[in-house]
Amino acid sequence: MAEYIARHYKGKVIEVGIGKHPEVALLLKDHVNVIGTDIAGQDVDVPFVKDDIFKPELQIYEGASLLYSIRAPLEMQHAIASVAKQVRADVIIRPLGSEKADLSECFNESVVNYKSAVFYLYKKKNKKD
Repeated sequence: MAEYIARHYKGKVIEVGIGKHPEVALLLKDHVNVIGTDIAGQDVDVPFVKDDIFKPELQIYEGASLLYSIRAPLEMQHAIASVAKQVRADVIIRPLGSEKADLSECFNESVVNYKSAVFYLYKKKNKKD
């Protein structure tokens, strides 16, 4: 998944809910400006900002080309999509199991099978869509 992100995104990329598993962010840190966010403070060896995606500080996310999350529960997927819509960023979700939000109202959705990773890509819709 990190390789896919590095090949398709530039600039600011944010992992929402980084928790104590920064593996993807660590792989990205030499390729994009990756920032981890989580509700609890973390020591993750990548730039980190404490934030609650359900009550986000939008300035953290402004300018991001992508927000991504690994094992995000359904309600968190909706919150990530809401923030991404406001800042005009794409979203990648690698859910735990089959928990997948319907975000088709605001995003063009596709399933990506990239090497051994399977995840959902939500591309921001053009204004005319």
